[in-house]
Order: sequence, then C-alpha cells, then structure tokens
Amino acid sequence: MTAVQVRSRVPFLDLRGVTDEVAADVLAGWGSLLESGAFIGGEVVATFERELAAFCGTAYAVGLANGTDALHLTLRGLGIGPGDSVIVPANTFVATVEAVVLAGATPRFADVDAGTLLLTADSIASVMVPSVKAVVPVHLYGQMPDMDAIVEYADAHGLLVVEDAAQAQGATYRARRAGAHGVAGCFSFYPGKNLGAFGDAGAVVTSDPVLADHLRSLRDHGRAVGTHHDHVVVGTNSRLDAVQAVVLSAKLGHLEAWNGARRDLMELYRELLDPDRATPVGQQAGGRGVHHLAVVRVANRQRVHRQLDDHGISTGIHYPVPCHLMRPYTRYADGRLPVAERAADEVLSLPLYPHLSVDHVRQVAETLNQVAARRGA
Repeated sequence: MTAVQVRSRVPFLDLRGVTDEVAADVLAGWGSLLESGAFIGGEVVATFERELAAFCGTAYAVGLANGTDALHLTLRGLGIGPGDSVIVPANTFVATVEAVVLAGATPRFADVDAGTLLLTADSIASVMVPSVKAVVPVHLYGQMPDMDAIVEYADAHGLLVVEDAAQAQGATYRARRAGAHGVAGCFSFYPGKNLGAFGDAGAVVTSDPVLADHLRSLRDHGRAVGTHHDHVVVGTNSRLDAVQAVVLSAKLGHLEAWNGARRDLMELYRELLDPDRATPVGQQAGGRGVHHLAVVRVANRQRVHRQLDDHGISTGIHYPVPCHLMRPYTRYADGRLPVAERAADEVLSLPLYPHLSVDHVRQVAETLNQVAARRGA
C-alpha cells in the first residue's frame, strides 16, 4: 500500500497572525496595567465596553467572564427562571442549553432550516407552548438567521429575544449588527472566536438600562451598582478582567478586516468545492456572515475526516451530537428533530482563519473533492 503524500500541513486554526498584529498594542496596554495595578474593572474595562457597544449599535455593553455566563446571567436578569420555558435550536454548542437550565428554566428544542441550519420563525412556532417566555436564536457558524421574522413572531407572542452571538462578532442582518436585534446579545471571546481574548471572556450588549444595571450587579456578587457591601441579589463572580479587556480593545479595531478576509476565503471555498461532494451550509438571505467556521456537509463524515487528516489537513466537527440527544438534556426532548439530527452526521468544519493562505484553501478543496463521495450516491 502506497503511503499518502502529504504536501504541507494545514492547521484547523492558527492564531499567530492575529496575535502578531496586536502584540505591540497589547504589551503596551499590559505595561500600563502593571503600573496602575487596576486588574479588575476600572477604566480599561469601561473603555472596551463603550467600544463594543458602539460597534454593535447598542447603548450598553457589560463585560463578563465568559460567554456561558453572558447567556445565563442575561436570562436571570430578565427574570427567566423556574416555571418558564425558553426555545433554543437543537444544533448549537451545549452552552446555549446549559445557560437555560442554569437559570432554572426549561429548554424547548426546535429544529432548524435545512439549508442554513439556523432557527426560523416557523420552527419556533412549531414548539410554542404557554410557558415559553423567551427564545434564543443562535447565530451559528457566524451567520444570523432571519431576525426580522423571529422578532416579529416574538413580539406578537410576548417573547423576549436573547441573541446567542458567540460565533458572530460583526455579523449583520439587514445592516444591523449581531446583538442589536433582541433585548440582548451575548458574546463569547474564547480565543478561537473572530474577536478572541487570550483566555476566557464574554459580554452582553443591550439598550435596556435596567438589564444593563442588573447584569453589572449579578456579575459582581449581587452588589448594588456603585456600592461595595450592599448585596441586593444572589449574584456570582463573573467580571471581565482588565488583562483581557486590553486584548479585546486592541483586536476590535482589526475585526472588520479580519472578517473581510474570512469572507473572501469562504467565497474561494465555495468556488473550488464540488457541491455534490462537499456542500457548504447555505447563506441566509439579507444577512452578511463573518464565517467563524467554514462548514460543509459530506457523506461518511468520519471517513472523510480521517482521510483529510492523513493528507495533513486538520478539520473540526461542530457538532456531532445535537443537544436534545445529549444525556443531561434528553429529558427535555419531545421527539425527533430530523434536520438537526441529519446535519450532526454530516457537518465538517474546514480550516478558516484570517491569515489562512489561498494556497492552503486550494489544497483543502482539491483534497476534499478527491476523498469525499457524492452525497446521496
């Protein structure tokens, strides 16, 4: 048997390029922090919060320790808890569902559009029950669903819309940024995200001043805003470190260029891939995604995944098990969700990051076209 000839390894993700671009600004900012000693809160965090709110088109941003806390504390801040239900898509990272349960509410799993794999107003309507108080549309893989239709349905039925925008920093729908469509938008700044910290970090953007103040209290042990010893609610410790705020401020100014590079690379994938062998996830009309992930659907995904690795190409799987089939959450499932379940067997994430070379995209596409069988054959 002839060994596979490996040209050059293609990593799934390489953060060196974006890190190099901001290294000088980050080191300068950290130098100032070392002099000031203001490592928790302070003006550095407040500055990033103002910058993020302005970028998203909201009145406020509240920095938090991670994206899961952003979702969880937003639901709590809105009064969602025991006895309430929250509609979520089944194909998402587990944190979306986890946050609902942590808030004491019950997740209601909805299926998704077969082309975009995004939540729709119709899929929300299909699982609507009287106990539902909120819906969490997930901007999966960096793309927003039809937020006009979702918000219209939610408004008509008295539902709160909380955007899970963890994968979509900078994405737009009808020219409005992710996070500015619902009552709140929740972000993760995990290092691999389009806007990533050098560790865990998160934020919530909103134009609701009451919610913003409630979040500021909840993230800081339930303190009344502006006090130290007056604890008015049961809170937690979920403050955004100034160390990470320096990184995020330095990166935010580059985000549009980096997202543009991702769009160009994804468009090249679409041009080069044989859609009968590797079908890119569909694009939402009216939206402009930021391609956090380059996701295609293939037959016999595990074999393709292994063969690409044999050729030196690293890929990811987002996500192999829909949340309604995960052991902690099966008790909330009401039945089969065929689109999400089929997608979980087929989705494959290709290398994609702003400094990925065109040659590497060509290498990935050429190899994938060779190793993937025709879907449906």
